[in-house]
Amino acid sequence: MHRKDTLEELYEQVVLRNPAEPEFHQAVLEVLESLSPVIAKHPEYKEAKLLERICEPERQIIFRVPWVDDSGTVQINRGSDFDPKGRSDNEIMRFCQSFMTELYRHIGEYTDVPAGDIGVGAREIGFLFGQYKRLTNRYESGVLTGKGLGWGGARVRKEATGYGTVYFVREMLAAQGTELEGKEVVVSGSGNVAIYAMEKVQQFGGKVIACSDSEGYVYDPAGIDVGLVRQIKEAERGRISDYATRRQNGSDFVAGASIWSLPCQVALPCATQNELTGSDAMALIRNGTMAVAEGANMPCTPEAVKLFREAGTLFGPAKAANAGGVATSALERSEEHNV
Repeated sequence: MHRKDTLEELYEQVVLRNPAEPEFHQAVLEVLESLSPVIAKHPEYKEAKLLERICEPERQIIFRVPWVDDSGTVQINRGSDFDPKGRSDNEIMRFCQSFMTELYRHIGEYTDVPAGDIGVGAREIGFLFGQYKRLTNRYESGVLTGKGLGWGGARVRKEATGYGTVYFVREMLAAQGTELEGKEVVVSGSGNVAIYAMEKVQQFGGKVIACSDSEGYVYDPAGIDVGLVRQIKEAERGRISDYATRRQNGSDFVAGASIWSLPCQVALPCATQNELTGSDAMALIRNGTMAVAEGANMPCTPEAVKLFREAGTLFGPAKAANAGGVATSALERSEEHNV
């Protein structure tokens, strides 16, 4: 009981010291809960206040990012609070260049190595790396991960997170004596992680019946055409609603609704944090979903996770299910050091 009180006290301190940061609070709570048995087994960790240490960053870097949009208007961002949605390639390039103009002095292949995440793919990493190389006059491929193959990227890096999530699901199902083949799968999102998760599901014989973006979801009972999604989202940078218009096979686009209302046997949240709520979890459980794996970071709310566990639904948490991308980034960095 004392251990629980100690963890609760630490969590309360984190919330007080970091107000208005609910995602950070949620991440801390998940880590504290997962480390609780470790602390119980090793009281010396508590005495050394290891948990308190990992809840505080070694340093924080904040700076302004001035850049000029296509209309000639000066925009000011802070750190990386920039939304690329609706921005042209030139605007994204100018933001990335301005951002790196300050960031470059704080990073390095032996100092700190940033990587992409939501809204930051190979295009953005390329702009950032080009500016870093220009400013430092050095070719340090290990300074950023997620690069294109032409400038030091790792093979399968762009596929790694989505592929890894599906490999994790396959192993969860195998432990229950079943497999992905023939199962209907719903995948939220239509970005990098979602696209390659859908691709791997199909390779294993599953059928992805729906995917989404911020405007809604598309339902295709015949199975999502991943090549068409890739063309729309990666090449044309369009909206998922275009899929139903161009597919013309009975697929439907549903605006502003939850994709998790669709019956499926496997659910892969691959879009963004807290996208799958408690009510969404209840809908999946009622519909007989047998496995859920997090392709995005913290896509399931704590309430949803609790409901899945209580219902006996197979659940793959993000720290394990989507670790393929992180692992491949580490490989990319180590390869550069060994060249």
